[in-house]
Amino acid sequence: MKFRFEPLTSRHDRAAFSCGTAALDSYLQRQAIQDVKKHAAVAFVITPDGTTIAGYYTLSQYSVRLDEIPPEDARKLPKYPNVSTTLLGRLAVAVSFQGQKLGELMLMDALHRCLRGSKELASAGVIVDAKNAAAANFYKKFGFMELPKVENRMFLAIGTVEKMFANRP
Repeated sequence: MKFRFEPLTSRHDRAAFSCGTAALDSYLQRQAIQDVKKHAAVAFVITPDGTTIAGYYTLSQYSVRLDEIPPEDARKLPKYPNVSTTLLGRLAVAVSFQGQKLGELMLMDALHRCLRGSKELASAGVIVDAKNAAAANFYKKFGFMELPKVENRMFLAIGTVEKMFANRP
């Protein structure tokens, strides 16, 4: 099956989406379009047909305190109290599409968008709030590091993202 990424619009079937986590389902069904309209977040879907949502993720700007960033990354940044980052707020795959590595595909798409965006609007890295241990382990596979001052918060430096895509167009 061939999938494509698209910005979330009202033509996507949000009501049918179910990932097995009520909060993620509810957000997509009830709040995501409003957040997009209000410029609070951007939402992208992965779809096989332009209507069905196989998965989605959201991105928004976020500020994090410099002292929350891992020291090896913080020392490479300007010594401002707060650092601009990009928040990967939600990432979910519909139950009927799980097991096809769409989560990894969506994460790579999100990171690539973060990298491209960081060239026009500064972003020192990507922040995620892992919902549970399985989610944390998923993000760790891609280089995210836990931020000890905030439970379940993880960080990936934009320089690391840049290296991930160094040999890709």
